[in-house]
Amino acid sequence: MPVSRSRSILPAGAAGVVAVLAATLIGLPPASAATGDGSPTDANIAFVGRWDRSNSSAYVPNWAGAYLKTGFTGTTVKLRQRRTIDLYYSIDGADFRYLTNVSGTVNLTPTPLPGGNHTLVVSYRVVGGSYTGDAVFQGLTLDAGARTLPAAVRPRLIEFVGDSITLGTTSSRVALTAYGWLTGEQLGTEHTQLGYGGGCLVATADGCVSVASQFLRTGYAANSPAWDFSRYQADAVVINLGTNDRGHGVSGADFQNQYATFIRTVRGKYPRAAIFALRTFSGRYAAETAAAVTTVTGGGDRNVFYVDTTGWLPADGLSDSVHPNDAGHRAIAARLAPVVAAKLSTTPTPTPTTAAPTTAPPTTAPPTTPPVTTAPPTTAPPVTTPPAGGTGCAVGYAVTGQWQGGFQGEVTIRNTGTAPVDGWTLQWSFADGQRISQAWNAGYTQSGGTVRATNVDWNGTIAAGATTSFGFLADVTGTNNRPAGFTLNGTACTLS
Repeated sequence: MPVSRSRSILPAGAAGVVAVLAATLIGLPPASAATGDGSPTDANIAFVGRWDRSNSSAYVPNWAGAYLKTGFTGTTVKLRQRRTIDLYYSIDGADFRYLTNVSGTVNLTPTPLPGGNHTLVVSYRVVGGSYTGDAVFQGLTLDAGARTLPAAVRPRLIEFVGDSITLGTTSSRVALTAYGWLTGEQLGTEHTQLGYGGGCLVATADGCVSVASQFLRTGYAANSPAWDFSRYQADAVVINLGTNDRGHGVSGADFQNQYATFIRTVRGKYPRAAIFALRTFSGRYAAETAAAVTTVTGGGDRNVFYVDTTGWLPADGLSDSVHPNDAGHRAIAARLAPVVAAKLSTTPTPTPTTAAPTTAPPTTAPPTTPPVTTAPPTTAPPVTTPPAGGTGCAVGYAVTGQWQGGFQGEVTIRNTGTAPVDGWTLQWSFADGQRISQAWNAGYTQSGGTVRATNVDWNGTIAAGATTSFGFLADVTGTNNRPAGFTLNGTACTLS
């Protein structure tokens, strides 16, 4: 599974400019004096994720999914390691190779490469929150006269926060075959996984580690230094926590409150990031997770989304009763990538074939279970004068994704009346044979072209002036005109 197939072939005069750009995106201060020499402070080497760089001669990755990348010239490249370590590496976008129990000066090119410019990516193996061996990068050794080249750094970065599932425990290549890494690769972004095997959202008296607390630190250890969030700004954060809390006696109310607090903490560190709260794949604390998102979006944060993962894992997608196997992680990534892409305004790219999956995930189809979003769109439908009786409504209707034979839609209901709506049914008519196959944040029935959508337990009340939203997947052949005849509890609504 290649991280990037692009090569850094640049004229000498451009190298410094690109090195500074790479340093800015990943958060590495430019160090022009060392540029090109392969040392840890070499500005041509990008360190993606949270690396402890307090020792300028030895950089330490402290979470799963952290990796380094660079370009280089010459025919060989060697990795300087302090002590024994297991690691993965990829040269020139080829499939990752796995080395075990290596130390000292590790030759990554036992067969010399053709002369020219090359790329390198290195990821240290992580198991359940701790590294196998001594994950300390002390630099690169190149041919005489060779030098590093600026890393091809992609402009966006996604953080995936969770437990052993997010780390990729029990998958064949751990972090590299986990859904976070796969999703980032599909979207063409940089990516990193922050997780702790057995970790919880809520710290417990019997010792469950709070990943939410460790999120503020450079690593998973309790005494890790505080992380400097000026190093980089994530464009999206995907949270998957709650699988382990139930076994440690965390109450639903406590989980919900602390989840909302954690989302606000993430927002404070990443003001512009889209934040996605996943329903745990086991379904634990699903209602509490959704309610926490509702609490935060109700407070005005419109860039937080609850993602209902029901049905995402195939029947053969687990390696045990909890952890996804390779097929499970690929299935999750295939569903998650379009969800994240919709908020990042990017288009998913095919999963690289060099990972040798047994069954390739879909690359053009939409998610079978799309995101459940509790936040209304940034552009609210216009307010209209309510009819007599203090009731009124306006409906926003948008096609958020379309493909051959189908599309994804989002509907927003705004209560333009003076009294709250307590329980709602929204009805409309399709004219082109559109047929809904599933919906989220609403129940539905369809007879011919007439659709009736009804509230679910947690969004039945719409205060005066407030909004709620839901989404759906539908089949369509040919024309896909907007529906008409929207009514809310029998009252005609305006359509925007």
